[in-house]
Amino acid sequence: MDRIDRHILELIQKQGRLPTAELADRVGLSASPCARRLKRLEEEGFITGYSANLDKSKVGVGMTVFVEVSLNNHQANSIDNFEREVNDLDEVTRCHVVSGAYDYLLEVVSKDLTGYEAFIRKLQCLETVKDIHTHLAIRQVKTGITPILN
Repeated sequence: MDRIDRHILELIQKQGRLPTAELADRVGLSASPCARRLKRLEEEGFITGYSANLDKSKVGVGMTVFVEVSLNNHQANSIDNFEREVNDLDEVTRCHVVSGAYDYLLEVVSKDLTGYEAFIRKLQCLETVKDIHTHLAIRQVKTGITPILN
């Protein structure tokens, strides 16, 4: 991956709907070579998909919550079961395996506190879950793109 590839990745993270001709102009290529690079970056897995950033309040999301989850054991089947079950929970927008005092950190969205309570009840019913700790997000300070480090 060279300087132009990195520049392409930075630009499409910021403006995913940028037309190929404009992307090419910004990175100093003609449209065809730029399109080929973009296709190669997709095929090689640097670009894993495209999505839109939504205004949470306009789509009914009133709150974001970070949930620390500890499992009752760390056997492979328990881990697999939890990860499969958490992937089926629509309220979970991100799930990270973490080190430290708990096993997973979930980012959860909900319409309101009643919706969050309903989510927590679902999470408590998972037999692999031992402990749950909640942190309410008051305000988002930064949302960013993935830096290109290599």
